[in-house]
Amino acid sequence: MRFEQLDLNLLVALDILLEEQNITRTADKLHLSQSATSSILSRLRHYFDDDLLVQIGRKMQPTPYALELQEPVREMLNIVRGSITNKRKLEPATSQRHFRIVASDYIIQVFLAGVLAKVQKLAPGMTFEFLSPFTVEVETMVKSGIDIVIAPESETVDGYPHAFFSTDELACIACKDNPDTQGGLTPEVFSSLGHASVGFGRVSLLSIEQWLINERNIERKVEVITNDFTSLCTTVVSTGRLAIIPRRFAELMATFMPIDILSMPFDFPDLREAMMWHPTVDSDPIHRWLRTLILEEAAMVSS
Repeated sequence: MRFEQLDLNLLVALDILLEEQNITRTADKLHLSQSATSSILSRLRHYFDDDLLVQIGRKMQPTPYALELQEPVREMLNIVRGSITNKRKLEPATSQRHFRIVASDYIIQVFLAGVLAKVQKLAPGMTFEFLSPFTVEVETMVKSGIDIVIAPESETVDGYPHAFFSTDELACIACKDNPDTQGGLTPEVFSSLGHASVGFGRVSLLSIEQWLINERNIERKVEVITNDFTSLCTTVVSTGRLAIIPRRFAELMATFMPIDILSMPFDFPDLREAMMWHPTVDSDPIHRWLRTLILEEAAMVSS
């Protein structure tokens, strides 16, 4: 399809090119050869009369004009996907949809592993790409062609549909041979030991930090910050550090890591997670089918 002499299929390629800034990775996503992808870039450069991506050393960097184009192109593609191309029958068994989901390793391992097993049987042609929530702001993620974001309720974005996902108790973990925690965890021990924490977007620490300061006048001695919960657990093994993680994930990690799960020395608020999605796919049948499957699995795990 062409609009004012522009092949609209090229905009799909442009969106991926600007995201990946790499011919090889773009070619893989488009299922094309590198030469064909380079040819597409040449056609885009000719139409927009701009280099769009410039090779600098081993990397390609977008031009200022390309950066101006990136958001409107992505928004337009989201509208087309949600309002036009996705208006089809609910046929999961034959669906070839690719879903990009932002979720932590805690959410993937505890809640979504079961969903993926069910999808493989019910919709074998459906594919998934998971992205970490610990690298960019949630508000940026929901505007970047992401299908679903699962994050703490406090991170929900105004104007985006969302649903309650799960609640979990927070627990403290320590290495099994940590001598300071053998008698349990007291407020004094909690405050005196070093801690590991996980970063969320530009916020370097979990939101529990502000609660500790406001409610208990305690500021943890954070020695290590990781960008996933699995790595967080490894940082307490063979060390004297503590870490605060969701209890369900702690119980899963304790099956193969030498860690103790300790009750918190305070009455901590629970961790509440929400699921968000782009408004343009709110009524899409396949998207709605997947959301329902995910929420049903979350409810089952939480019960």
